[in-house]
Amino acid sequence: MPTYGYRCTVCDHSFEVIQSVSDEPIKDCPKCNKPVAKIFFPVGIAFKGSGFHINDYKSSRRVTNEKETSENGASKSTDNGVGDSGCASCASAGTCGSSNDA
Repeated sequence: MPTYGYRCTVCDHSFEVIQSVSDEPIKDCPKCNKPVAKIFFPVGIAFKGSGFHINDYKSSRRVTNEKETSENGASKSTDNGVGDSGCASCASAGTCGSSNDA
C-alpha cells in the first residue's frame, strides 16, 4: 500500500499515512482538527532495458558492433530524411529556399 503525506494548512504539522488507493483521503489534522492538504513526493524512475537510450545498459553485442564499426572507419548514418539544410520538404529535391541553405 502506498504512503501518503499530509500537511496541516493551519499549524503546518506534517505526517504520513499508509493507505490503500481506494481509501478516503485524510481531511483533518490529528493535532488541531483543521483541514490538511496532500503532499506530493517526487518519484524516482529507472528505465532499464534496451531502447531507452543509446548509452544506457549496453549489451556486449552492441559494444562489439560499435567497436567493429569504428575500426572499419564507417560512420553511423544519422540521416533521418532531412537534408543538410534541416528542411524536411527540401530533403528529396536537394534544394532549399530557406535561410538555412548555405
